[in-house]
Amino acid sequence: MDSEVQSPRVEWTVVPSDIGPLLLAATGQGLVSVAFHADASVRERLPARLGARLGAEPVESATGRLAEPIRRLAAYFEGELKTFDLPLDWSLTTGFNRQVLRELASGVPYGTVVGYGELAERVGQPGAAQAVGAAMGSNPLPVVVPCHRVVESDGGLGGFGGGLETKRRLLALEGVLPQPLF
Repeated sequence: MDSEVQSPRVEWTVVPSDIGPLLLAATGQGLVSVAFHADASVRERLPARLGARLGAEPVESATGRLAEPIRRLAAYFEGELKTFDLPLDWSLTTGFNRQVLRELASGVPYGTVVGYGELAERVGQPGAAQAVGAAMGSNPLPVVVPCHRVVESDGGLGGFGGGLETKRRLLALEGVLPQPLF
């Protein structure tokens, strides 16, 4: 048996979904990244960028660490999964952003929405609605950590890194909005 210590790895793959191809990445700690619109240019640059940020070698693999996240995402898009109970690696987010994203993941269930201001209050920072918006924009785990469920207090959708049409489709899947006509 080889006595050399293996370098840490970040496994990644691209999977199809109802909102377009998603690039998933996982470390030994858990799912670390979900990226929208995983076209050729994303596939070309993101794995190396993740590897550099995580100090890990990027390895393309749809088995091992990613097998369960792939199954869970497929079940979610089929309407069969309401909660992602997966190990998550939070190392791509810190501080206030991590606090907000953890609250979002545990406190805003499938089929519900929360306002930016309300989420700020939940983490003890009333008046920090804009900072919550910034945290949503930096979410490394969209869909699994459901930033699509955060909306404006007046009922507007707000922004979304995957595009507003993607946000509409996810909210429609969860029954919050009517299904799009197409």
